[in-house]
Amino acid sequence: MAPTTTIETITITRPLKVIAFICGVIVVVLMILALASTDWLMAAGWRQGLFVHCIEDDALPPLPFNIQDPPGCYWTRDIGYIKATAALCIITLITDVIATVLTGLGLKTQNHNLKYKFYRIAVLVMLVSLLAVLSALIVYPVCFAGELTMANRRVWEFGWAYGVGWGAAIFLFGAVVLLLCDKESEEIYYKERKIVHENQMRA
Repeated sequence: MAPTTTIETITITRPLKVIAFICGVIVVVLMILALASTDWLMAAGWRQGLFVHCIEDDALPPLPFNIQDPPGCYWTRDIGYIKATAALCIITLITDVIATVLTGLGLKTQNHNLKYKFYRIAVLVMLVSLLAVLSALIVYPVCFAGELTMANRRVWEFGWAYGVGWGAAIFLFGAVVLLLCDKESEEIYYKERKIVHENQMRA
């Protein structure tokens, strides 16, 4: 019999997309830490987060922003920029979870059209997440600067939670770039293989 040619479709998992997925997972962890922390803004005897502020035992009066509470932790002040920052960070967390899940589904599925669709949507959702966290990180210090007249402290510093927010932004940016730069068409290639069928007949 004559040799026959078969075409095999081989799917390659691109390492950059795997790294993008890992970046998305890291952002989820970082945003949870940032949202839960009270160390966004600190001064002598004062710690402020997005949902709670804490007054230390050694805090000297007058307290920042003319707070009259005794030492302890309380729900944060009813200030617009703090609520806006918290809302933007929550949006960042939710959209990043969605984008990370979509990236994971793209890595897992064997349906090529569906794979491309997952990646395209993941990039768009991650861009929304990136814009949200960048907006939060810019709004927070700019609006806080307008409150310095009531701060009652000469030295203020942004805590590690604010830095974690910037870390999340960096990982998000990296994930977006990796998903955009890693060409989807490179994941699939076709390989031709010749198979020779021999039919030997003996008398």
